Amino acid sequence: MYTIGQVSKMFGLPVSTLRYYDKEGLFPDMERSNGIRRFGQRELEALRVIECLKKSGMEIKDIRQFMEWCAQGSGTYPQRRAMFIRQKESVEAEIARMNRVLDMLSFKCWYYEQAIKDGNEQRLSAMTPEDMPEEIRQAWLRAHEQE
Repeated sequence: MYTIGQVSKMFGLPVSTLRYYDKEGLFPDMERSNGIRRFGQRELEALRVIECLKKSGMEIKDIRQFMEWCAQGSGTYPQRRAMFIRQKESVEAEIARMNRVLDMLSFKCWYYEQAIKDGNEQRLSAMTPEDMPEEIRQAWLRAHEQE
């Protein structure tokens, strides 16, 4: 069993965040000893899942719903799976968007490296994608894809 302070250090989370999660019902069966929260392995695993879902962009109300489904038992497996599928698809779409951002940044780094070498942008502004090095052309093309 761990204290809230120990868990705070383990996960790099403020104590106030852990208290908030508890207040929101995300640790429904947490033990308390003289009013002091005691985190067991079940709460630590729940916290790993909570943090994953938070980082994926899921709202606390939806995480609470997931925790409620867990408490209801195996009959909610289909709802839990559907929730994770939706969240996975959302994260995959965000990764694709961020990869396009990264491609644009890579292209611009190359572009300004060339402009510095040339002393201006004349050659670059006249350049078509076919004139670019292959890796840069591919980055440029991916950066300009429609979502």
